[in-house]
Amino acid sequence: MESVQRVGAAGMLENHRVLFKCKDYRLPLCELYFCRHCLKIRSKDCVSHEVDSHYCPNCMENMPSAEAKLKKNRCANCFDCPSCKHTLSTRATSVLVPSADDPNKAVAKKAYYLACAFCRWTSRDIGLKDQSVASGGWEEQENPNGKRISELVEYYKQVAQKEKADRERKKYAKSRIRLLGMSGKYASQSARRHASLTSMQNLRISAPDADTMSLLKEEEQKLVRISGSEPVEEVEGLPEDIYTTPINLAHITSIAQRLSQPDEQPATTTSLHPIHKHLLVKRSLRCKECEHNLSKPEFNPASIKFKIQLVALHYVPEIRILSLPNLYYQKESVVLLSLINPLEETTTVTLLPCEEDDAEDTESTAKIVLPTQELILSARDDAAEYDEGDSVTDFKDDPEVVIFRKANKISFVVKVTPMKAVGDVKVACKIKYNYKNISTPLGSKEEKESPSVWLEHHVDINLGPVLPS
Repeated sequence: MESVQRVGAAGMLENHRVLFKCKDYRLPLCELYFCRHCLKIRSKDCVSHEVDSHYCPNCMENMPSAEAKLKKNRCANCFDCPSCKHTLSTRATSVLVPSADDPNKAVAKKAYYLACAFCRWTSRDIGLKDQSVASGGWEEQENPNGKRISELVEYYKQVAQKEKADRERKKYAKSRIRLLGMSGKYASQSARRHASLTSMQNLRISAPDADTMSLLKEEEQKLVRISGSEPVEEVEGLPEDIYTTPINLAHITSIAQRLSQPDEQPATTTSLHPIHKHLLVKRSLRCKECEHNLSKPEFNPASIKFKIQLVALHYVPEIRILSLPNLYYQKESVVLLSLINPLEETTTVTLLPCEEDDAEDTESTAKIVLPTQELILSARDDAAEYDEGDSVTDFKDDPEVVIFRKANKISFVVKVTPMKAVGDVKVACKIKYNYKNISTPLGSKEEKESPSVWLEHHVDINLGPVLPS
């Protein structure tokens, strides 16, 4: 029995062996979510992602979305090393400067520079001036094409606004014509005559006069006029010593270093500048069907807790592999599995085989014989793990099926026969269990008794490779 427990502890790290099916994906239970309103498991692709807040992972400072967009999703005070991408730290040192009272006398003054504790890169390597304060004030590298890029962005913003206004104007004109047609189809003659007169008046009113046309021309003239890109016939020639000067690879930047600064793409290490640290986001996950939150973190960047975290591991019985025998082609072997109940109520679990024409069973390479009886799991009790007493007298388990029971965990036996001579042994089954939602709705003082429902999920289990006989 001790060997079984040791194998089970090692199997906890191999969660990729037991996969639950969610639409077109097969994922471990710890990577899935459970919607308590739809009563279905969801993957990361089955939910909508919403950004709650932006923050810097180094200084843990929150930043509003508008400010983060303005600063291009980068922190103004924290920097990454341009050489190895680690976080730069501010170092203090003393430098001698001429005294204000006596220029011939030198006095010590504190100076600050940026240094990387991993690759030993410093801001002094590129000639960046030391600062008199510890935070901020570092010299920014100017983008040589910054003016051109800002002009293009401003121009296309105005073009997008103009196109949006044109679409809205056309949409309004179509709806007005449709309404006139409906009035002419269903109204009486007097109402039709009145509608035609009204429509003619509207057309006269909406017809652009000279003042309106002048305003439209003024708006078009307000658009930013930019010059188009012009081809260059002559380009700068290569340096004369390019074929004679030996190349020192230690001074040449890598592809990753160049792409980390796309505005400059420095070719030598002496042109590398500190990179503002990227901001991270805290995001919420929402079910696409019922639009309820499945995961919502706390607003504080330093907190790793969640306000809502509906991980499927806390709502769906978990299957683990306890022991694996040697698996041979077309030979029946006994495999020991375990079931764990995460709920605080007694759960009844039934394991069902997949039918022959089951569309979800596409990866099975072996036959499996499952227990025919229902498996009853005790409610989860955190204090029961430390209870040394025997508390299994209330359950009448078949000793040939249920081998071990403790608290909310049981181990049971299944028989597997590999049907392929090579490759991994994969089996599939359906897990069916009763679920009762005991959560209290918001605004209600009393806990309502909700009915118990039966849920079913498809499970794929990988038992490892077939051994040659």
